[in-house]
Amino acid sequence: MIVEFFYEYGLFAAKFVTVVGLVIAGIGFLISLSGARNTKDSGTLSVENINDKLEDLKLDMESEILSKEEFKVLLKNRKKQDKLEAKQSKQRAKRGDTEPAKPRMFIIRFEGDMHASEVENLRESITAILTVAQDNDEVLVLVESAGGIVHNYGLAASQLVRIKQHNIKLTIAVDLIAASGGYMMACVADQIIAAPFALLGSVGVLAEVPNFNRLLKRFDVDIEHHTAGEYKSTLTMLGKNTSKAREKFQDELEEIHVLFKKFVAENRPQLDIAKISTGEAWYGTQALELKLIDTIQTSDDYIIDKSANSDIFEISFEVTEGLKDKLVALLYKSSSVALEKLWYKFGHKFNFAK
Repeated sequence: MIVEFFYEYGLFAAKFVTVVGLVIAGIGFLISLSGARNTKDSGTLSVENINDKLEDLKLDMESEILSKEEFKVLLKNRKKQDKLEAKQSKQRAKRGDTEPAKPRMFIIRFEGDMHASEVENLRESITAILTVAQDNDEVLVLVESAGGIVHNYGLAASQLVRIKQHNIKLTIAVDLIAASGGYMMACVADQIIAAPFALLGSVGVLAEVPNFNRLLKRFDVDIEHHTAGEYKSTLTMLGKNTSKAREKFQDELEEIHVLFKKFVAENRPQLDIAKISTGEAWYGTQALELKLIDTIQTSDDYIIDKSANSDIFEISFEVTEGLKDKLVALLYKSSSVALEKLWYKFGHKFNFAK
């Protein structure tokens, strides 16, 4: 049975390696053909006027709930008001009067995954805003993230710090979740608002490492694990883990946790850092009591409130992937599908309970 299994496995593995090899070779050839045309990614900056959007929504509602005569009168009055405001603006310009600049609010959306993949869009959007932002302006970042890799979210938080370094007010709005790395980003803000049932906190560090050493031993597979430097590697997925390696790995997690707590405490000194750094997360109303946030409010209401006295623009930057990135993504997807087939074909033959 074991011999038959390895025979079948060998045939499938050979096919798999052949197909993946051909895919890699083909993609490598296409990348070489693309040459310098893909040395640098480009992107598209989009700016949407939120005041106009809200005004259009209001007009649509009025057209539905008012009678035809009432709606005609409303439009007529608005046209008169627009003409009057335009005339007054021209008169001020002729007199040389300077009208006070209306404050602006710039909105950025950040939907974070494990790798904080949107950090490139975030940094470009912030750079664009900082080229025009003034002291009386504000940046609102809508954060939605359960966290992820430490250094990736550290970079995302550092991008938000740039806004404050330019003396621009920074507000973070959390409608769903800003936990772990997501809260690392949120705590940078001058103020944090959150919906009543938004989830916040999780100031802790998590790591899981599967180990297949015993499984490999069942099939007499040896793993040689070589390093130069005592702590170049701690826990391993294939080799046998030692108590010393586990202790070092835990020490590294504790060090990251200390840095995380320090970062949060520096940005929100009003917090009882010992109380909120247990790795727990809290809902909006609880988070308010713990001072993880400043106000209970949805981002929608905050934007509507601000629209009365501010010009509001939503900013987004979409990175355009080059041919190289698209081909690498294709290779990743193809490899994942092949590995999935490998698992479904042979995985059921392993009895992990023994």
